[in-house]
Amino acid sequence: MSEFDTIVVGLGGAGSSAAYHLASRNTKLLGLEQFGIAHAHGSSHGQTRIYRTAYAEGPEYVPLLLEAQRLWRALEKATGEKVFQRTGGLFLGRPTTPTVAGAVRTATTCHLDHEVLSANEIRERFPQFRVDDDEIALWDPNAGVLFPEMCIRSHSSRALESGAELHFGEAVQDWTATSGSVEVRTRTSTYRARSLVLTAGPWTSLLAGELDLPLEIERQFMFWFPPKHPDRFGPDRMPVFLWDKGPSEHTYGVPDFGNGVKIGSWAGKVALRPEEADRVFRESEATPVRSFVERSFPGLTPRECDFTTCLYTNAPDHRFLIGRHPRHANVVIVSACSGHGFKFTSVLGLVIARLVHQEETGYDLSPFDPGRFRPRSP
Repeated sequence: MSEFDTIVVGLGGAGSSAAYHLASRNTKLLGLEQFGIAHAHGSSHGQTRIYRTAYAEGPEYVPLLLEAQRLWRALEKATGEKVFQRTGGLFLGRPTTPTVAGAVRTATTCHLDHEVLSANEIRERFPQFRVDDDEIALWDPNAGVLFPEMCIRSHSSRALESGAELHFGEAVQDWTATSGSVEVRTRTSTYRARSLVLTAGPWTSLLAGELDLPLEIERQFMFWFPPKHPDRFGPDRMPVFLWDKGPSEHTYGVPDFGNGVKIGSWAGKVALRPEEADRVFRESEATPVRSFVERSFPGLTPRECDFTTCLYTNAPDHRFLIGRHPRHANVVIVSACSGHGFKFTSVLGLVIARLVHQEETGYDLSPFDPGRFRPRSP
């Protein structure tokens, strides 16, 4: 039986980062991933992901976000690969919508650089957006774009350089834990380690079944729309955005990096199990986004040129799961990022390494405790 200090299950955004941070501490590390590197079956793909600091979800996320940005820059320096590009970000909607009100509250509370723009100011500075007269926007100058596949490859390559052993195409069947060790079984092997990290995204509920976590998997679509004048929609002219037009129309987007403007929506998606997810295109799922594009972006052709799917793993409160397993102190769970977690994965890897090594993390993780949904067992 092969023995390691730590085994990481799932090598997507958080898992590849954890592998890097643990391996860089001379941890004898094994990473297990059921698919290939930077695969498109979970939550850590899609060519681009939004990074933002004026976080509508709450000011408690900001310390993690600021450290995440430092670590993304450090990863770029260490690998020579570009993983982040600053574009600035707009958070649009009526002043009372959760996206706008929350972003303003966080930016003010945390003293972040920002501006609040009127509808006329938006039109003047960002003519790509067709806003209503009663809409405003928060401008976040530090927002930008992460390139998730490159982020994962960069973390993985650095982990390998530090001595990690990464197995792709090897799915975990089950695991057991005692106070001093864990055993992880795949279809081909059994591995033993002192600690285990579960960063399995949509497969978290399956691998932590004894906790009966109330997680919900949603299949989301991301679309790319061709601009009529590409020079107006590139990352030097167009920011990332979140646009809140109410509970039934909550949309985000990324500028054109050569294959169209990426736009997605969170409204009206169906819950499922990860193995039930398909990649079938359905006209009914594209219609609301096309309608939004036609109304809000006169410079885009309201017919997508590409699309892909993504699985969100949602907790009921839409907060992350970060912490030790309620029944096994040597098992760390980081998952359920509820559709807004990739930007954090650089710092989540560091947090995982500190949890594994029984160190202070430097952050208040109590809002993300994996045991918050049910009483702890004795």
